[in-house]
Amino acid sequence: MCGIVGFWDKTRIKKKEEIIRKMALKIEHRGPNGEGYFCDSNIALGHKRLAIIDLENGEQPMISNDHNLILVFNGEIYNYQELRFELESNGYVFKTKTDTEVLLYGYDKYKEEICNKLRGMFAFVIYDIKKEMLFGARDHFGMKPLYYYQDDNFFCFASEIKAMLEHPKFKKEINKDALKMYLMFQHSAKDETFFKNVYRLNPGHYFIYKNNKLDIYPYHEFNFIKKNQNYQKLKKEMQKELASSVNYHLTTSDVEVASYLSGGVDSSYVVSLAKPSKTFSVGFSYEGFDETSYAKSLSEELGLKNKSISISADDFFDSLPTIMYYTDEPHANLSTVPLYFLSKLASKDVKVVLSGEGADELFGGYNEYYDPLLLRIYLKFPLWFRSKIRKICQKLPHFMGRNTLIKYGLPFEERYIGHGSFLENDEANKILADELKSEESISSILKPYYNLVKNESELTKKRFLDYYFWLPKDILLKADKMSMANSVELRTPLLDINLFNLTKTIPNKYLIKNKTTKYIFRDIALDNLPKSWAKRRKCGFPVPFSKWLRIDKYYNIVKEAFSKNYVKEFFDTCYINQLLDNHYKGLENNGRKIYNIYCFLVWYDEFFA
Repeated sequence: MCGIVGFWDKTRIKKKEEIIRKMALKIEHRGPNGEGYFCDSNIALGHKRLAIIDLENGEQPMISNDHNLILVFNGEIYNYQELRFELESNGYVFKTKTDTEVLLYGYDKYKEEICNKLRGMFAFVIYDIKKEMLFGARDHFGMKPLYYYQDDNFFCFASEIKAMLEHPKFKKEINKDALKMYLMFQHSAKDETFFKNVYRLNPGHYFIYKNNKLDIYPYHEFNFIKKNQNYQKLKKEMQKELASSVNYHLTTSDVEVASYLSGGVDSSYVVSLAKPSKTFSVGFSYEGFDETSYAKSLSEELGLKNKSISISADDFFDSLPTIMYYTDEPHANLSTVPLYFLSKLASKDVKVVLSGEGADELFGGYNEYYDPLLLRIYLKFPLWFRSKIRKICQKLPHFMGRNTLIKYGLPFEERYIGHGSFLENDEANKILADELKSEESISSILKPYYNLVKNESELTKKRFLDYYFWLPKDILLKADKMSMANSVELRTPLLDINLFNLTKTIPNKYLIKNKTTKYIFRDIALDNLPKSWAKRRKCGFPVPFSKWLRIDKYYNIVKEAFSKNYVKEFFDTCYINQLLDNHYKGLENNGRKIYNIYCFLVWYDEFFA
């Protein structure tokens, strides 16, 4: 696991060396075990290494035997041993035992087709000296980040945006157009980031940069296959594939592998199969927001060591500037903070951890995937009727069920914008400063994706959308950034391309059954876990931020942030302070809205103010 940086321009080589070292230094947390650089008249490449496989070798940038291809790579290829055998049978000779060298010669043999042969998490760039060309790719799900910047005859890339800020040709400008969609999604939702001209390479895509021209192509697209299957046969296949994935993620390492463990079924199932020597858990020192007792209990039952940490309100608020620095862009998923502390705890003992991300998308686990009976009955009323009810409710004071009636007065494609959504277009405009209000809507962002599944069920549409937005731009981003901030490699065995190719054929009736989400996965987990674990409702990392905002100390911290001079450049200061005051007085629950705004301001302080 590593950090990679690079740029293409005609700067003299000595100057290139100076710049690339400064860029790499900004992401040293991603790879404190080693570094390497390559520069010629076209390119500068840099690498920071966290040594996991073949600790003595594997230095990067790695150069092919014919001195034509040069690779910088971030990630792990879990099937590299099989690929190595295949390449050796084709005459390739290896000098190391690394997956890096397998990737290098895999590209030499298969070119862009190598992407579809990889089982793992990866972001890599290869410099072809003869063709004077760069080839770069990102894994199917977006587990590893890859950003790029292009302006005139200058092109650069990096694992994290902060590295690119060190290049003298990089123009640091805020992209205000990203703010509205951020408020609605709680993360940066567009391809262009909060930094102008900085883009993220989308998951399942590769790029070719040649003659100052960048071309991007997909190599993988998510789809779902309707297939009638015998439940017991499918369950056995799933058990076999799950065990295979966990084994790959556990054994592809020359260092100890531990695991995160919450009170939920996902990480608990991974732990029950992997049985790592250590588990790590996190909670909050606030009643009702600490699940570490569940994790400790399961660890004891499985005979494993468990370490846990409890986060206070002071810890939470004090850490936010650091966390926004590591995320590169404003990120308002509350669970990012406990994940940062969890990774910090694990870093004292290990360099690699397993985690449970991905199961909810693969197996239909989010609570939002299931509509209760009364809601299903209400949805049978025509849209024109529900739309009228919505308009009436919008004018009424708060009552139980009001928000539901407002939400379900919209067409499906406008009311479901992903698992993390909670803010509608009208209120986003109320929050924004006048010059940033716009007619841009959620549907303008999501329509191309919904068009791809317009004839599918609502459950399939929800899963499809979360694969493209919620998973790579929120869940996997925080997993990568928070673990690597502490020099820890996080692996997700429940998010595996072979496993996905099987789960995409699961009939919906096996995903949600008898009010139970993630039905087939929970059924499989029952063979390894106590019934209470296998059936536990999805919870995530519960964070008492809304509770803390009603305490003077923390209300005043946010109030001070909302009162800074530059805030009016982005927000209607009267409106956001009213949101805060009404929440503090207990008149409304505006915690999530306030957190979105506050995270942006903390991030802005770190990078611009």
